[in-house]
Amino acid sequence: MTISPTDFASLLCSRLCHDLLSPVGALNNGLELLADEHDPEMRARCLELLADSAKASANKLKFFRLAFGAAGGFGESVDSREARAAIEGLFGDGHKVKLGWLVEDATLPKPAIKVLLNLALIAGDALVRGGQLDVGAESTDGQVEIVVRAAGLRIVLDAEMRAALTGTSGDATLTPRAAAAHLVHALVAEGGGTVQISPPDDAILVFGVAFKAA
Repeated sequence: MTISPTDFASLLCSRLCHDLLSPVGALNNGLELLADEHDPEMRARCLELLADSAKASANKLKFFRLAFGAAGGFGESVDSREARAAIEGLFGDGHKVKLGWLVEDATLPKPAIKVLLNLALIAGDALVRGGQLDVGAESTDGQVEIVVRAAGLRIVLDAEMRAALTGTSGDATLTPRAAAAHLVHALVAEGGGTVQISPPDDAILVFGVAFKAA
């Protein structure tokens, strides 16, 4: 599927706004409740909810900056610990998704970090009832191999996401929710690779990519 940079930017902005609307809206609602609340216990509860919403908003922004933006500096590589912290911030702290980190390289090329984060985002979202998310990566002379595995009680990855990841959408209209999948496909294809996905009827969801990221 071919999509113009302008259209893709619009889709990506729509996806980011959608994901940030919930925690930011909760902040607004919490402030309104706090302004009208005089009971000390209820005010303390409102402040607790505000703190949770602010942390969720900050964690999402940190993840999106690294996954979609120019975060990580202007060098060719990014500290892999930043990627791990971004994923843990998005899915950790009370979330139902547990992270298994299988990356030994201290740094990874920027394109690899973006592919890794976006595959983790897609796999984590597919774990609708929570579960285990394992992320592994290895880089040798710019050739990167990444594997992301999701296991849980219920896994949902629809046809649109699969088609966007593999570049088989054809003339179908790409929606904002598939923007991350399209970015993965574009980065991997640019490096001469393809995205491998486990069959829809498998009990475990697995993504695998090998591409030139330098």
